[in-house]
Parts: sequence; C-alpha cells; structure tokens
Amino acid sequence: MATHRIDRPHNLASAEVMVGTDGSAASHRAVHWAAETAAQRGRTLRIVHGLDLTAAAAALGSYDVLAPGVIDNIRRCGTEHLASAAHLARAIAPGLRIRTEVCEAESARLLIARSADAHMVVLGAAGDIGTFAHLGSTLLAVVAHGHGAVVVVRHRGADLRPGGGYPVVVGIDGSPRSQAAVAAAFHEASERKTRLVAVHTWCDQRFDRFAGYPNTITDPEVAAAAQTLVSEQLAGWQEKYPDVPVLRKVYPAGPIHQLSEWSKLAQLVVVGNRGRGGFRGLLLGSTGNALVQHAHCPVMVAHTELHR
Repeated sequence: MATHRIDRPHNLASAEVMVGTDGSAASHRAVHWAAETAAQRGRTLRIVHGLDLTAAAAALGSYDVLAPGVIDNIRRCGTEHLASAAHLARAIAPGLRIRTEVCEAESARLLIARSADAHMVVLGAAGDIGTFAHLGSTLLAVVAHGHGAVVVVRHRGADLRPGGGYPVVVGIDGSPRSQAAVAAAFHEASERKTRLVAVHTWCDQRFDRFAGYPNTITDPEVAAAAQTLVSEQLAGWQEKYPDVPVLRKVYPAGPIHQLSEWSKLAQLVVVGNRGRGGFRGLLLGSTGNALVQHAHCPVMVAHTELHR
C-alpha cells in the first residue's frame, strides 16, 4: 500500500483551501464549493486573484499600461473581485477564516506556486465548453502543473451536492498515478462521511464501440483479473479508513463514459493527473481531460506524491 507522507504540507492543519476568482459566475461557484469545504474541515479559505499586468500591456498595445490611471483601474477591479468572493464565502460560512491575496502576475503562476503547500486548489469552469482549450489558460495550466489536489467545479445548473449520501467516485486504472487518486478519494470520502465507489474499466476503448454488448465483463478470467487489479489498488486503504464503505464497479470498457455516468450520482469524482495510457510530457490524461469538461459534479485531479 502507498501511504501519505506525514510531513506533506497538504496534510498540515495550517494548509489552506485555495480558490481563484475572476469575478465570473463560474468562479463564484468555485468559491461556494471551496467555502463549504474549508468550513467543514476547519481550514482557512484563501481567495486569490492575479492582475496579469503583462497580458494587460499586450492587450493595450501602444497604450501605456503603466499609466497610473490604468493601473489603478486594474487594481480596483481585482479588489472588487476579491471583495465579492469574500462576501459570498462569508454568506456560505459566517465563521469561516478568510484571507485574500492579489498579485501583479497571472493567476495561474500564483495558484501553481501556492498549490505546493495548499490543502487543495479550487477553480471554476464555465458550462457548455467544447474543447479542452476553451477551459481557459489559467485552469489548463493549474490542472496540468499544480501540486497536490486541484478541484474543477463546473458552472452547471445542478446543485453542488456537498453531502446527502452522494458518494465520492474514484477512477482506477492500475497506474501509479491511479494510486494517488485512490489515496485522495479515501481521504475525501472519510472527510465527507460518505461511501466510495471505485470504478475500473478493463480497457480504454470507447463505450460506444461496445454498443449492444452487456456492460459487464463476461469472460470469467478477465473478470477475475480486473477484480484482482482493483483489490491490489485498494489494498490497505480500507483498513486505514474503516469508516468508508467501498463499492467496486468493474466494466469492460469506456472509462470516460462510466465515470461521467457515475458523476450524475456523485458529489465528487477523483482521477489521477495521468493514467495508464499517458504519454511522456502529457500532464493530463484523456479521461481527466474529458471529465473536467463534461462531468456532472466537481472533479478532483490528484497530483499527490506518494511513497512506499
């Protein structure tokens, strides 16, 4: 069994729940989720905003972005975004400890740097996005390069479902990164006092290629091998978290489809930042890519470093 290092900064009591805001409806939804999570765990919520003056200068072209009036306006907007987010967080959790931070750099750099010792980083994603590039450069960069756990909260009509018996769902594929997801998922299920659903697909083929076939593994040898893989990845974690009931679900194919379907019933889906089919240099696998775009609940991408 892989175990968390006890000295990891993400596990310290002082580690903060961090959320980025840009004043959008999507970021407000992320603040809502992050405030609830921080309050439930007795952690400080840090709300951050990057002014990104370099991008402002590029956008203004020949205009002098360093002119005091322009700088003042950019800072004022940033301060307003932070104030609005803090007001929302206090409405969600009146006793919550809140810190705000603004910097001149872009938000992605700030969040990636702060993620090294944050409990988790939370970002909002707008609804009805088409391709991964449309997620936005900040979200793309933080999900790919952040440390620890990065949670993407989509701007959707469904409520946030922070409890009520909804499970935490984790995708298992047998890769080392999957073990990081298992560790994070057990921790989240325990914190949220709910059950864990461990989902494994025997192959990465798209689900629609198996149209007309049962959504179960019919070959006894393959079924046994799949169950063995799941057991190996869960080994030790159920003993460490005896309060977490575990449901194991094994399917023949379609990891994106299976996890997307489970996300309709879940309060959180957890995946590793790269799976068994990941290419060197590709920091987010196809399953995680698809889920942060289309899942019906928040998605946690686990970058947790583990040791044996």
